[in-house]
Amino acid sequence: MTSFDSLWATILDVGQHKSTRGYRRFAWNDSDMTLREWFGDCARQRGMSVEEDRNGNLWAWWMPEGWDGDPRDSFVTGSHLDSVPDGGAYDGPLGVVSAFAAIDLVRERGIVPTRPVAVTAFSDEEGARFGVACVGSQLSTGAVTPARALALRDNDGISLGEALISAGRDPHQLGEDPDLVDRVGVYVELHVEQGRALDLIDSPIAVASSIWPHGRWQFVFSGEANHAGATRLVDRRDPMLAFASSVHTARSAAALHEAVATFGKVRVLPNGANAIPSEVRAWLDARAADEETLTKLVQQITAEAQAYAAADGIGLEVDAESVTPIVDFPHDIRERLRRSLAHLGDIPVLPTAAGHDAGILSAKVPTAMMFVRNPTGVSHSPDEFAEADDCNRGAEALADVMADWVTAT
Repeated sequence: MTSFDSLWATILDVGQHKSTRGYRRFAWNDSDMTLREWFGDCARQRGMSVEEDRNGNLWAWWMPEGWDGDPRDSFVTGSHLDSVPDGGAYDGPLGVVSAFAAIDLVRERGIVPTRPVAVTAFSDEEGARFGVACVGSQLSTGAVTPARALALRDNDGISLGEALISAGRDPHQLGEDPDLVDRVGVYVELHVEQGRALDLIDSPIAVASSIWPHGRWQFVFSGEANHAGATRLVDRRDPMLAFASSVHTARSAAALHEAVATFGKVRVLPNGANAIPSEVRAWLDARAADEETLTKLVQQITAEAQAYAAADGIGLEVDAESVTPIVDFPHDIRERLRRSLAHLGDIPVLPTAAGHDAGILSAKVPTAMMFVRNPTGVSHSPDEFAEADDCNRGAEALADVMADWVTAT
């Protein structure tokens, strides 16, 4: 067994809710801070230097003795440590734990790197607290401005800037990382499979071909609060009706376009059982195999939602909070990964509909992804699962890739 097993056990209880069994590791909350300390401890135990960049992303460096070469030769791997509300244990942390375990394996093999190696944990990948995904990597690449990030607020009205101050960070430091391109030669992210493809072809490992284009849109249906019992049906301006119809539209439109669309987060005002809502604020997550299909899908959902709203005499505002174009991982890098793993057989190459920091970084630096089999396909749920043997195989595969990269001349 690799050191994956012992490392994995040290974080299983961090941020886990006792009744749901799901994880609530949100950006800059107590669980997140605990995992940041854990990351630093893992790095220092391996003699690696640790830094937190201006956007809260963590970096642990293993530098060759006397290194004075081009920093763009660095091999970087990792993922994230935060979760969705009541998420599973594997989404994100699998990649970080595997990265440290891979370093242990490379060292056990007696391999001395000829170029720097880094393990990274990107901040707020899930966007569970402030509503925008991949905040840390988006800030670093310039995809999100500091002004927009600092204005984000959680459900309690706390801004990201206020959360950073509470965590002892300086919000004025946020911004594009001028050293990102210079410090990353390649970024390889290992992640638990989200979906069920590898189980059906009996393969523990895969390499990613692409990430579907995807985004989040906020729909605000505005009506009139009133008494649920005393208000005649004909006198109501109830935003819940248009929202409910839009949920059905999202499902049927997604099926028509062979895509996916989900209203998964809703806030209702005043949120009383005996009150007609004054407002329904809902977030649409939509994904498709190509950008044209995604655009048509969201346009159809929006148009039908506007028609429902107009028919009920209510207002509707739609705002695109984040839209990520398709990411095609470089063919030469993914083929190099497959060659590194050729001793395992014919490694499958699969697309993914889930967003990742690797997709954001791809706009600036060479990136690739690998997946570990998820036998049930369940993700973003307490039931998310990967077999221990497959997790160890993932760490070993990452070590194989790392060894190939850091010894190449």
